[in-house]
Amino acid sequence: MPQSAKRVVLVSRPVGEPKLSDFRIEDCAIPTPGNGEVLLRTIWLSLDPYMRGRMSEGPSYAAPVPIGGVMEGGTVCEVMASNNPGFAKGDVVLARAGWQTHSISDGKGLAKIDPKLGPVSTAVGVLGMPGMTAYTGLLDIGKPQPGETVVVAAASGAVGSAVGQIARIKGARAIGIAGGREKCDYVKRELGFDDCIDHRDPNLAARLKEACPKGIDVYFENVGGAVFEAVFPLLNAFARVPVCGLIAQYNDTEASVPKWASSLMRNVLTKRLTIRGFIVSDFAARHGDFLRDMSQWVRQGKVKHREFITEGLDSAPAAFIGLLKGANFGKQLVRVGPDKG
Repeated sequence: MPQSAKRVVLVSRPVGEPKLSDFRIEDCAIPTPGNGEVLLRTIWLSLDPYMRGRMSEGPSYAAPVPIGGVMEGGTVCEVMASNNPGFAKGDVVLARAGWQTHSISDGKGLAKIDPKLGPVSTAVGVLGMPGMTAYTGLLDIGKPQPGETVVVAAASGAVGSAVGQIARIKGARAIGIAGGREKCDYVKRELGFDDCIDHRDPNLAARLKEACPKGIDVYFENVGGAVFEAVFPLLNAFARVPVCGLIAQYNDTEASVPKWASSLMRNVLTKRLTIRGFIVSDFAARHGDFLRDMSQWVRQGKVKHREFITEGLDSAPAAFIGLLKGANFGKQLVRVGPDKG
């Protein structure tokens, strides 16, 4: 075992896009677990767009990371030492250890990972929070019906890729929106979407209309901004819009009123639209259903997934900055340490 630990702390609240100087990598001692506690070694760190909100001080659904505090994040960890009867040395667990190589837990919120379900990295990917976000947002809010058209933004990402594939399983048409030809090709050829449109295409609105001749029944919102402007006129009566994220706007420094804002409420009324924001924890009671269905679909090859891995905790700040710009191709992970040895 190494003699020292590392952590990444927040040193300043970003204005606009985060910069490397907003983070600091610190060496520290490996902590010692007390009564009822376990020592965790991080194997995988998940990087996700919601972390941008945790860097800011404004009101949100969760407390911000304090200045000088360890950046927040979901992790897959190995139990290195245990004074807790619920966990044994060598257990691999899902935790929220954040951006650090080692941490202490009292056991609350830890969940043992069943390696039979899939590689342990999937516990923070397709079989974890991103997968469950896709599953519950689409099925519980979007409620796609056979023959309907489902459009999903950020379609090659961890959430969006699962949304489109689940829509296809449920008999709906799946249209993706992604950044660049390579991602769009992957979404169509590998993931089996009916079509995928490059959000950088200057004719985005026209291309989307072409791909959705019967309009849009479900729009799974991950992006906001110009993509929503292209989608909005195509929403059918009784369309459902689960709002999962607004990555295009996370780095905005001032609120601006988009040109479609004045017609939004009129369309909500006349088209009887359902627009609902959600946090995956809203659907905690559905976790068993999700794990049963998604693990089966992954085993059957009905849901494919891709991981985008950077090596070492030191890579986390740059990888996170890249994630917010769409530099990742698939689920963004940091391999912090070796698999259970």
